[in-house]
Amino acid sequence: MNRLELDSVEWKEFFIGGEEGLFNIRSTNSGIDKNKLLETNGDIPYVTRSNLNNGIDIFVGEKQNTGFSIDRGNVITIGLDTQTVFYQPKNFFTGQNIQIVENKLLNKEIALFLVPLLKIQMRKFSWGSTGATLTRLNRTKILLPVDSNGNPNWRFMEDYIKRKQKEQAQKIVNYYKQRMIEYCFELLDFENVEWKEFKFEKIFKKIQRGKRLTKSNQIEGNTPYISSTAMNNGVDNFINNEDNVRKFKNCLTVANSGSVGACFYHHYEFVASDHVTSLKLKDENNADKYIYLFISSIIKRLEEKYSFNREINDKRIRQEKIILPVDKNGNPHWQYMRMVMKKIESEKISKVVEHLINTYIN
Repeated sequence: MNRLELDSVEWKEFFIGGEEGLFNIRSTNSGIDKNKLLETNGDIPYVTRSNLNNGIDIFVGEKQNTGFSIDRGNVITIGLDTQTVFYQPKNFFTGQNIQIVENKLLNKEIALFLVPLLKIQMRKFSWGSTGATLTRLNRTKILLPVDSNGNPNWRFMEDYIKRKQKEQAQKIVNYYKQRMIEYCFELLDFENVEWKEFKFEKIFKKIQRGKRLTKSNQIEGNTPYISSTAMNNGVDNFINNEDNVRKFKNCLTVANSGSVGACFYHHYEFVASDHVTSLKLKDENNADKYIYLFISSIIKRLEEKYSFNREINDKRIRQEKIILPVDKNGNPHWQYMRMVMKKIESEKISKVVEHLINTYIN
């Protein structure tokens, strides 16, 4: 095992690209502006300069303008200006200013070893005139482990990542197996549960819209900024603003514009934009993750009622109603909701554990 430690091998500098470099660096085959996409619903990744979701903005269809051809997977993408670096395992289209880094020896594990090292080199670039142009990338050097002949030790990189993946997978499997055992003693079989309609104001003690904060006034930081996006649990950015913002914690947010009806649970402290409304339960004893997740799945049905042209204003959301399971006294059946979500979680955990064991451990 010692041979797979980072300090057990020698390291050497190599040019990333160019005639002396290890990789071929080129522009993508597509580079499509988002507003020029023809088929915006599909299963092909559309990679942009975003630093979220592996750079993937949306998934699109294969039918695009003839001038744009799909890029093949098993490459590393670098976003110019933003200096974002990601491994793309599958075929993809891209937005503007994405560079491809390719090598015939590249695979998933080697790429995962290289990506953080490339990110370190990207720190010297910035937006605009000092961005990561093709020429600058070709002349940039990267420090890599080498074999006895002074060549990149690709085998070491691959084996190192495989070992790390196995270690992490085993930790996750051990953790979730214990969770599954605990759930086996908790899951109950509720039958003939009745449902009843409640006004939002009856269920939630606090219904409050966030506060407007423009992009230009956002300060980079670590606090999630929740807006009306339907992706990333509603997280649009991470900021450090303290003044003239509204912070919330352990509650739901529902998008009142944009992706209207998108609803997410946040156990952490966050800043809410004016495009979402926070919902805090009255019954604090039952305001846990499972209850909020159950309720959020029902609130999401508001997507069918509203649209981008018909927003959920403050008056409308207070008049909204929600149908919930009730106990024999006609009150929300919190225990039923909790057990339903635990059962769903247990089923998902079982699939994750099986996948990890088959992929990384066996």
